[in-house]
Amino acid sequence: MHKVKLTSIGTSTGIVIPKDVLARLNVAKGDHLNLVAAPGGFLLTAYDEDVSKQIEAGRKALAQYRDTLRELAK
Repeated sequence: MHKVKLTSIGTSTGIVIPKDVLARLNVAKGDHLNLVAAPGGFLLTAYDEDVSKQIEAGRKALAQYRDTLRELAK
């Protein structure tokens, strides 16, 4: 576990991520991260464009077939 401090960055608030955490995420300055709500907190992962596209396709399919999926779930 790492304790991080909130800091002012211009008119926003941010955190400084320790070097060892960046190395484990395999990210560097300028890269994007995903921040996802999870039970008990949040999950921080490296951004992967392919995964993001797959998630978006899944969301569209769920929206398009919402009624059908509800019936199948019964």
